Amino acid sequence: MATAAIAPPQESQLAEVLHKQRAAFTAELPVALEVRKERIRRLMKLVHDNADALVAAMSEDFGHRSPDQSMMTDIVGVLNVGRHTIKHLDGWAKAEKRSVQFPLGLLGAKARVEYQPLGVVGIIAPWNFPVQLCITPAFGALGAGNRVMIKNSEYTETTSNLLATLGPRYFDDSEVAFFTGGPDVGQMFSELPFDHLVFTGATSVGHHIMRAAAKHLVPVTLELGGKSPAIIGRGADKAKAAQRIAMGKMLNAGQICIAPDYLFVPKEDEAEIIDNIKQSVGTLYPTLLANDDYTAVVNERHHQRLTGYLDDARDKGAEVIEVNPAGEDFASANSRKMPLHILRNVTDDMKVMQDEIFGPILPVKTYASVDEAIDFVNGRDRPLALYYFGDDKAEAQKVMDRTISGGVTINDTIFHVAMEDLPFGGVGPSGMGAYHGIDGFRRFSHAKAIYSQPKIDVAKLGGFLPPYGSATKKAIARDLKV
Repeated sequence: MATAAIAPPQESQLAEVLHKQRAAFTAELPVALEVRKERIRRLMKLVHDNADALVAAMSEDFGHRSPDQSMMTDIVGVLNVGRHTIKHLDGWAKAEKRSVQFPLGLLGAKARVEYQPLGVVGIIAPWNFPVQLCITPAFGALGAGNRVMIKNSEYTETTSNLLATLGPRYFDDSEVAFFTGGPDVGQMFSELPFDHLVFTGATSVGHHIMRAAAKHLVPVTLELGGKSPAIIGRGADKAKAAQRIAMGKMLNAGQICIAPDYLFVPKEDEAEIIDNIKQSVGTLYPTLLANDDYTAVVNERHHQRLTGYLDDARDKGAEVIEVNPAGEDFASANSRKMPLHILRNVTDDMKVMQDEIFGPILPVKTYASVDEAIDFVNGRDRPLALYYFGDDKAEAQKVMDRTISGGVTINDTIFHVAMEDLPFGGVGPSGMGAYHGIDGFRRFSHAKAIYSQPKIDVAKLGGFLPPYGSATKKAIARDLKV
């Protein structure tokens, strides 16, 4: 893929674009809904018209990324979000009538909330879904009437350069601007006085983003990840659950913030469920090395990190099961593709049980009572996602009620993120704030409270004006109660 490198911006260039966007935003107020929709359509057109080039760029960045997967997650999935935003925008943007205290309503007072755009929204996008995770929040920001500045990941350099090249063909940089560059640019970008900043990435980096944004009191949405558990209940369809676990763990080679990070199973079902997972992998991916459907680990550093997790687990007593359906020679292959590794007998001192894995490694733990699984989840940082498999509605509700996570999918994995009418975000160390659908529109809007006083002199009538007298005392006496 021949995409010219784009020079990383200097701090002054970032500040200049921000100033330009804010000035254009202020001059445009109020931002008409049709203008917002037209910008969303242009961003959709950027993705649609260049779909093949973007898919090829992502594959080059990964060393191989499934073209069909990229089409589903980063092209078609993105276009679906754009259409959903345009379809519902008029309803989202309507002013909301609110009640007023008695008897003000009878006297003609009115209250409402109007959703106004914030100004300029900054988006720092990750490498694992390099198109989806910069364009999707941009739809929400544009739908709310904002301007957008996007910093793409240096790990997916080809894709980032392509987006930076394509951006000016569809947008003036006073509307939407794409930027490339490494951690130094990311640091400068995160310190800009945006009206809102969205970051998707590692929790460790989230600390730095929040500190940088605090310099200008910039509100942030942080989508961070963590160790998302999957729990298979007793009586679940074990074969179906195993297939969904295999799908969620091997999509994008496990490089997904909401991939099932570890699995809890009934002790007596462990061997059967592991066998079911192995069978499912063989059905989904009969081969791996030359299989277009299977994605590689993004770079050598991450491949070595994952290999280090396996070495650490072996050294500390874990049983490591390599799921290699065709018996391929990965050691001799010039590839960063990595088979699924299932780990049994894992302990808390192993790195795979401490860090977010972000790759095709699946630790399996067992429980005698589902309460053990619940307690284990609650003893750790709140995860971005949680998965429960089973038809016992009472047990499912127990798991939902007694655990706190960003989102949940029941009897599958991943799918809650694809429901555009559900908020997507983390809680605690897995993030703060949510976007998608109406929640994204409101995240990138200011809910302005507006009160309209009737013509009658309410303050005088209610005894609020000095000198205080009998009307004041009556008002106090009326409301002095619990």
